[in-house]
Amino acid sequence: MPKAISYTKGSIIYFEGDTDDRVFILQKGRVVITTTDVETKLQTTEQVKQGEFFGVKSAIGHFPREETVMTLEDSTCIAMSSQEFENLFSNNKQLIMKMLKVFSNQLRQIHKKTESVLNKNDSVNQMSGLYSVAKAFQEDSKWQSCLDVCKTYLKLYPLAPHVKEIKEMLLKANAYVKKGVSSSDGYDEDAAEGGNSIKLFELPAFKRFEKHYENGQVIITEFERGETFYLIQSGTVQLTKCVNESNKNLDILKPGEFFGEMAILDNSPRSATCVARGHVECLEFNKANFEMLITGNPQLALILLKLFCKRIYDQKRRLKILVIADPQARLADVFCMFNEMNPVPVSADRRRKFNVTESDIVHWSGLPQNIVRDEMKHFTMSRKVEIFDNYMVVNNIADMQRIVDSRTNSKK
Repeated sequence: MPKAISYTKGSIIYFEGDTDDRVFILQKGRVVITTTDVETKLQTTEQVKQGEFFGVKSAIGHFPREETVMTLEDSTCIAMSSQEFENLFSNNKQLIMKMLKVFSNQLRQIHKKTESVLNKNDSVNQMSGLYSVAKAFQEDSKWQSCLDVCKTYLKLYPLAPHVKEIKEMLLKANAYVKKGVSSSDGYDEDAAEGGNSIKLFELPAFKRFEKHYENGQVIITEFERGETFYLIQSGTVQLTKCVNESNKNLDILKPGEFFGEMAILDNSPRSATCVARGHVECLEFNKANFEMLITGNPQLALILLKLFCKRIYDQKRRLKILVIADPQARLADVFCMFNEMNPVPVSADRRRKFNVTESDIVHWSGLPQNIVRDEMKHFTMSRKVEIFDNYMVVNNIADMQRIVDSRTNSKK
């Protein structure tokens, strides 16, 4: 049952780092939210307006609080559990669309910050960006993906400056695809077959929305305009972002997850490329029926809201890694992140096994492969890390946190 809580001036409603499943609404008074910018380490403040929610992301995403909230004068807030908020959210169409758009915009801003850290050059326009995506797939010998992006480029920009190069890439990629060489990558067959689509979409009425993709096929392309979004029924989808004409892996999505919804919500170009890993079955929904679908299916809206919460948290965590200047500390923080993503019961044993390879470390750290290789040698020589074909073992995860703390603090 939601209840009103009175706070005196200067009270802290919650601190950054707290764990709490409550969502708040400011009923009266003045409340300020203080956050620390991941990149600059400077604090920013924002006042909550009366009637506004706060604490939503951490409560329904079950993450530590990302901000500190303090009252500027005697105030009253309505506090409710995350379950109570979900019940309210599901029955309020206006709130559904407002909150989805707010979270979509927050996620896009984090993507932009991440891109600015990875790419110190000026941002590219849509046309040159799409060309870079095609070129990156060609460099990686991902021929099916390269072929699909080239086709998209020619469809959108038939008279563009890079048409000649795109046609040459298309012919080369098409030749490899016809030979059966679609990609230099393998994929985890078990993962691709695992999982079931969410029960909500197993009705015959959704059959007409089904789409099928094979390994390496591009489902949506970074920089193109977004007119559709997708729900994965089976298989897995790789999210990549092109930075300095090189593809960086962002995430791997599994059955029951959505992608492409950001462009639908804020009318902007796609922020990532989504590629099928193995055989993939999706439901494709278009922009026209998005709002009707979301507001008519509260369960779907709630799933999407929770997905945004998770992606915002994950992207902020990755940005925290990327802004660390010291290479060894950055790699150490990658292992700390893996540990956070795969928590273990309280144990005196601080040895951790992670199913990652050198290429995974390269992607998450944003460092060149040669630097990662050199730093990993230091870790292995000092017996901090053991490297195997398909996994790595950190002998004492606390060592990694100490490296992060000592080297980042010394740079301040």
